[in-house]
Order: sequence, then C-alpha cells, then structure tokens
Amino acid sequence: MRRTSVVIADRHPVVLQGLSNVLGAVADFNIVASCSDAASCIEAIRNLAPDIAIVDPAMPELGALRILSTVNSENRSTHLVFFAASEDCELVLAATPVTSSIVLKDTAPEALVQSLRHIANGHNLLPAAQSGSIASHEQGANSEGALTALTDRERQIMRLVSEGLSNKEIGRRLNIADGTIKVHLHNIFQKLEISNRTVLAALAISQHDRATASREKAPPD
Repeated sequence: MRRTSVVIADRHPVVLQGLSNVLGAVADFNIVASCSDAASCIEAIRNLAPDIAIVDPAMPELGALRILSTVNSENRSTHLVFFAASEDCELVLAATPVTSSIVLKDTAPEALVQSLRHIANGHNLLPAAQSGSIASHEQGANSEGALTALTDRERQIMRLVSEGLSNKEIGRRLNIADGTIKVHLHNIFQKLEISNRTVLAALAISQHDRATASREKAPPD
C-alpha cells in the first residue's frame, strides 16, 4: 500500500502532537516532518517533496503565504492544506487559491483522516459554503478584476508583500520611507476593496500563477 507523505506545520506544539497522533494511528499516512515555523516547513517541502503539507494559516510574518509561494513556484506536486480555526475560515477562504484546500481545526479525527484521504486522491477540499464565505470569494474575484487600477509602484509593493517582506524591508528594497509604504498599502487596499495584506499577498500569488499558466499554454512562435 502506498503511503501519503505529509509535512505538518503549526505554531502550537499541542496541535502538532495531535496531528501526529491522529495520522500516526493510520497506515496510509507517513509524517516526514513536523515544523513549528515557516522556515523549517519551507525547507522540508523543498527537500522532501511531500504529497501533502498541512499548514497553520496564522503563522507569524505571513509564514503560510511564504509556504504557499514556495509550493506554487518550486514544488507543484505538494498539495497545500490550510488547517484553520473556524473563526478564521472566511479570511482563509478569501485568501486561498483554488489549488489549495482547507480543513477546520474542530474537525473530528475520523473526519480529518477521511478529508486528507480525499485530498490525497487528487481532490481539493473546502468547508461547506456559508453566506459569509461566499461573500469572501466574491470579494476576492472583484479584487482580482481591480488589479488593473494599480500603479507600477503599487504592483511592486504588492509583489514584495507576497514574498513575506515587512514594511521596513520593502522600504529598504525600494529605497523609500516606511510611511510612504503605509500610504501605498492604504491606497492598494482601497482600490482592491480588501482590508489586510494576507489577502493582498494571496491575490499577488494567484495573479503570478495565472500569468505563468498563460505563458506555458501559449503556442511557440
């Protein structure tokens, strides 16, 4: 029997232990790395190329989005699963590309295993749609259409946000003041009708993926 290789990443040791206990009790999953921060998770994904990476979307410093960027750009064989708290579900839904899945942390152990088996068989999985969640998806779609309104500088900042850089790091990279970065971000949020940099980063990554896919599909000259 083929075993599904899994990397788990969460800032809470008790969650890591719980996932290890649940998946360790079934024969068809093999946890190949357990990580408490984004850097070690990225290294594990790069080195081990797991079938599934189960990631806490609320890790500090946009950790989950850095992992998402790594998976999208370097290792498309790994399916990213956001392991989210119920109260964070709408935000995660708004920021999650169609190539990723979401499993809620209040899922029963048996249901978690079944969900991961479904994902391992090549399917995406999202929580049951609720009115707020649907609104979040629509907001994301509207935001993507508004990207054309951004200036070149705003697009630069959006790309750097998607790489996990702080305002100070972006300012150093572009040689402009932190306050100017904040003004640009305020303008970007207003144009895209979003309220946080997590959604902004996800939009940037999604846009990059679509552009890459279009280039790959384009016929040769």
